[in-house]
Amino acid sequence: MKYGFIIDNRKCIGCHACTTACKSEHDVPVGVFRTWVKQVEKGEFPHTRRLFSVMRCNHCTDAPCVEICPVEALYFRPDGIVDFDKNRCIGCKSCMQACPYDALYIDPDSHTAAKCNYCAHRVDIGLEPACVNICPEHAIISGDMDNPDSEISQLLGRETVTVRREAKGTKPNLFYIDGDEVSLNPIATERPSNTLWGAQTRGVGHFAKKTEKLAFDGEDLITALADGNATKVSDVQAAGPQKSVDVLMNGGARRVYDAPNKGLLWGWEVSGYVFTKAISTGAFLVPLLAIFLLDRLKIQTGFLETIGMFYFGIIVSLVFLVITTILLVKDLDQPMRFFYVILRPQWKSWLVRGGYALTIFGGSLTLLLISYIMDWDVLSSISLVIAALSGIVTAVYTAYLFAQAKGRDFWQSPVLALHMLIHSIIAGGAFFAILAFFDLPSEGWFSYLKWLIAIGIGTNLVIMFVELTTSHMTQEAKLTAKLITKGRYKQLFWWGVVIMGNLLPLILMLSGMEYGIQIGGLLALFGIYFTEKIWVEAPQQIQLS
Repeated sequence: MKYGFIIDNRKCIGCHACTTACKSEHDVPVGVFRTWVKQVEKGEFPHTRRLFSVMRCNHCTDAPCVEICPVEALYFRPDGIVDFDKNRCIGCKSCMQACPYDALYIDPDSHTAAKCNYCAHRVDIGLEPACVNICPEHAIISGDMDNPDSEISQLLGRETVTVRREAKGTKPNLFYIDGDEVSLNPIATERPSNTLWGAQTRGVGHFAKKTEKLAFDGEDLITALADGNATKVSDVQAAGPQKSVDVLMNGGARRVYDAPNKGLLWGWEVSGYVFTKAISTGAFLVPLLAIFLLDRLKIQTGFLETIGMFYFGIIVSLVFLVITTILLVKDLDQPMRFFYVILRPQWKSWLVRGGYALTIFGGSLTLLLISYIMDWDVLSSISLVIAALSGIVTAVYTAYLFAQAKGRDFWQSPVLALHMLIHSIIAGGAFFAILAFFDLPSEGWFSYLKWLIAIGIGTNLVIMFVELTTSHMTQEAKLTAKLITKGRYKQLFWWGVVIMGNLLPLILMLSGMEYGIQIGGLLALFGIYFTEKIWVEAPQQIQLS
C-alpha cells in the first residue's frame, strides 16, 4: 500500500477550497499553510493564461526530511504517508532545509514544525483527505497507488504526469496532470513579498519570532541574482497595472499568489555556532599538531611552552564548546527539548551524530585535563586519541548535516567538509597568534603559527574558488554562487572575505612586519565568520516553491 496524490490541472479553477478545508481540518494558524494554491500568469498579451498549482508535502518515498530529523518527529507510516509527531519536535528546522518543496513550516502556536500529513486521522477511518473531499472539480485525486483498481492508479497508468524537482531523487508521490514548468519550477518566477490577495510584513511562526526582514526586502530575486541590482516591489506597485501588462506583453511569467516567505530559517545563531565550533576544535588541534610536527620539522621551541599551549588550548576549546552548545540550543524553537537529540536519537541524522561528537569531544577534553592533573598516563593516552578523533568529527560534521539539507543545492558541495576543517585550523592558529599581543612566544612557536595560518589561508582560497567557479549541477546552485559573487553578498564577500579575511592576513603573515601575525590572525577570524555567514545564509535566499 502506498498513498499518493494527483493534481489534475485541467480541472483546477483556483478556488482555494482545498486550502481553507485544510486549515479548518487541522486548525492551521493564519499565515502558514499545509496546502496552498500557487498562481502564475504567463503568455504574450493578449493570449495569456493563469496557472493554478496545488502545493503541499509530496510524501516522498525517499523523504530527506525523515532522514535529517534528529528525533524521529517525522516518520513513514506503513501506507507510505509521511506523518509528523509534534510532541517530539525540537524546532531545529532541519526538515525545512531538507525539503526541496518548501512543504514544512514552524507552527506559531506550538513552535514545532508541521506539514500536510495526508489527513491520516481521516484515512484511518476510511475517509478521504479534507482537500479531496471538498474540491468542487475533483481536481485532487488521492488513494492507494499500489491498488490497480483505484482511480489514482488508473490515472497514473494512462495519463502523462510530472513531478516537482525530480532531479532531487526524493521520488515524490504528488503528481501533476498538465503540469506547467513555469509554475512547478520555483525559480522560473520571482516571489514578491506582496501578492494578489496576501501580504506578509512581519512574517509568521519562526519568521515572526526573528522579526527579520523579508529576503531581499522585497527585491526581485531573479534580477538581483543576474545583475547584482534589485527592482523593489514598491516600484512595481507604483507602476500599477502597466507593470503586469509589460510582463505579459513580453511573453514572460509572473507569480500572483503564493504562500508567504518563511525567511531565513538558520540565521546568525547557526553562523555563530559554526564559527565558535571552528575556534573550539582549532584551539585543541593546532597545539596537538605542533607536538607532532615541530620536532620533525626541526623547528626549535621549548617543550614546556608547547605543552603549556596544548593544555591552555584545551581550556579554550572547552569554553568555546560551551558557547557553541548555547548557540545551538538558542537556535531551536523548542530549546527545552534539546536533550531529545541525545535521549531520543535518530541515528541517520547528522545533527544527532554531531551532538554526540560534541558531547564526546567535551568529555574527552575534560578527562584529558583531569588525567594530566592526576598524572594518569594511561587515561591521558586514551582520552587524547578520543579527543583527537572526536575533535575532527566535530569540526566537519556540519558539512554532512548541510549535505542532508537537500533543499539547498549549494550545500551539496563535495569539498564543504574540507572547507570546515581548514577553517578550524586557521581559527585555532589565529587565536594563538592573537595571544602574542599579550605574551610574545618563542621564535619556533611564532614561525609555526605563521606558516600554519598562511598555508591554511592559501588552501581556503583554493577551496572557495572551487566551490564558486566549478560547474554546478543545478540552476539553484549557480544562482547561489552568483548571489555571493555578484548579488546581495558581493560587497561582504569580496571586501570582507577575500580581501580583509584572506588576502590581507596572508600578506601580513609573510611580510615579517611587527605585529603582522597578530593583526593577520585577528583579520582571519573576521574572514572566517563572514564566510560562514554567507555560506549559511545565501543558499536560503533561493526559493523552493
